[in-house]
Amino acid sequence: MIFGPIKLALRIASAVLSLMALYFVVTFIQIWLTGHEHSSAKAQAILVFGTTEDNGTPSQELQARLNQALLLYRDGRAPWIAVTGGNRPGDVYTEAGVSAAYLEQHGVAGSRILKGSGSDTWQNVSSVMPALKDHHIVSVITVTDPFHEYRAMAISSSQGLKPVPSPVPNSPTIKHSLWRYYLKETMDVGVGRIIGYGRLSSWTATSTSTSLPSGG
Repeated sequence: MIFGPIKLALRIASAVLSLMALYFVVTFIQIWLTGHEHSSAKAQAILVFGTTEDNGTPSQELQARLNQALLLYRDGRAPWIAVTGGNRPGDVYTEAGVSAAYLEQHGVAGSRILKGSGSDTWQNVSSVMPALKDHHIVSVITVTDPFHEYRAMAISSSQGLKPVPSPVPNSPTIKHSLWRYYLKETMDVGVGRIIGYGRLSSWTATSTSTSLPSGG
């Protein structure tokens, strides 16, 4: 008789673990499929998610995203380009500033570029929302790496935008330890959908700041 409750508890724990595993497997599949979806729809703006820059020059990954945005812009898919991304401690330039300069060098008028900031996906979107609202922009084409596309769209949608995907097909990122990126995205999306992406962003920011040395 004493083993009855133990067996029941083990069955419940097994069922819970199985459901959690299924949840994250489905999440991974959704991320994978969205990363291979390319919408042909037009929108009011192209939203480019920031990534690293190198002393005023876009990294290969950022350049790939910006080139994708240029293709969409020149194809008449949207009349505005919104760029995002802040800077890390010690950086002189911001990702958004470097992105805007690159776009202008390639023929996009500065008056058609909206700049945000942010150190993560949630902050990227929230930082550029005031500029988007000022121009009554709701529909956006989200440009980022394939593994990041699902979360970028989910966060954009959660902040009131109507996103369609245009993942970068030739990003240098996909050539290096791609499974790690998909694993991270699966965890971020899986947890973010449960607790809220905004809360996850604040928790991550708090964890990062407390791990920095004093004055860092």
